Amino acid sequence: MATSLAPVTPARKALGETELMWMMALLMALNAFGIDAILPALDALAADLSVSGNDRQFVVGIYLLAGGIGSLVPGALADRFGRRPILLGSVAVYVALSLLCALAPSYDALIALRAVQGFFAAGIVALPPAIIRDRVGGDRMARMMSLIFVIFLMVPAVAPSIGEAILQVGNWRAIFGAGAVLGVVMGLWVFVRLPESLSEANRQPIRPRTIAANMGRALALPSTAGYVIGSALVFGALFGFINSSQQLITETFGAGDIFPMVFAICAGSMALASWSNSRIVERFGARRVSHSALFAFIAVSAAQVMFAFQPDESLWVFVPLMAINMALLGFIGSNFGAVAMNPFFAIAGAASSAHGFVRMTTAALLGGAIGYAYDGTARPLALALLASGLTCLVLVLWSEKGRLFGPSDAELGAH
Repeated sequence: MATSLAPVTPARKALGETELMWMMALLMALNAFGIDAILPALDALAADLSVSGNDRQFVVGIYLLAGGIGSLVPGALADRFGRRPILLGSVAVYVALSLLCALAPSYDALIALRAVQGFFAAGIVALPPAIIRDRVGGDRMARMMSLIFVIFLMVPAVAPSIGEAILQVGNWRAIFGAGAVLGVVMGLWVFVRLPESLSEANRQPIRPRTIAANMGRALALPSTAGYVIGSALVFGALFGFINSSQQLITETFGAGDIFPMVFAICAGSMALASWSNSRIVERFGARRVSHSALFAFIAVSAAQVMFAFQPDESLWVFVPLMAINMALLGFIGSNFGAVAMNPFFAIAGAASSAHGFVRMTTAALLGGAIGYAYDGTARPLALALLASGLTCLVLVLWSEKGRLFGPSDAELGAH
């Protein structure tokens, strides 16, 4: 007697480490695209919406600030309901608000929409570190985050060029439309391929006292607090460059026609540094690598101050120094983040949100102040880079109780 067998459906291949890294990086890159692609269009946007002076920078600054405040929300929700639904919701909001920004009738409306978009789409940035922390920790997490930053930083390197290309066939509104399309693509990828990474045992209740306690734990530990605040300061100086970069390159150095190339050189240096960090961090440890980079950052910032106060600083002095310092941030950012996140496996979502809140709000406020201080020279930026590096060093010394270049987490665990 013949037996009828139902066709066997092949099991879907599990999400591997490489695909996970690309997915997390490109999710975070949505945020970067929303910031950097609009930069070459700021003059056109300002003319179209009757915006004067440094006020055009608020298109970038308000998004960064609202994203920092909003990062408090998704981590706590993700610790209760899981990473996947909160991440998908964040992407959906990003898409919807991108479309509304493209239709904004006035500058005030655009700023309000950018604030809402930054706030509700904060999960795009806040959740990837928690998803990675669900799987790995220590220097291995630092290595994975470095590789993620390599991919993620490809977008800031090319986003202004993409924005410039869109301007050739459309206008600044089309740049926001392109962001919506990219968001749809990423949302579909996450929906189809990303499994839930939060275990049932680590789900946290939604209780204000519990959430506050978890976030307080993530910020109160002295061994991590200095790294969180310190990275906020140095990235605040970086945000100051991003906010004022279009005016700085166009007005101060008279090189607006090559702005996308200049920005690509600087952002590309961070991507190269992050790739290099991924190759060395497990061997030398996140602390050794990031502490060395911080000292180099301070030295290069001092050189930037010296040249900025010369009456004839040229673009080709400014650009190499800025690119070197952005490269050094590639060795600082992911390693500082991994050191700060490592103690918080059970509350990774709340820790990621708390750290993201402090980093992003501090960096956005500082970056906005630095950008708005633009006076036609590179001096405010150079002074901010040096001051942030020195203050960051003090904070790291506090976290490490005065001892720098310590052993890696793996070496500590071996003793």
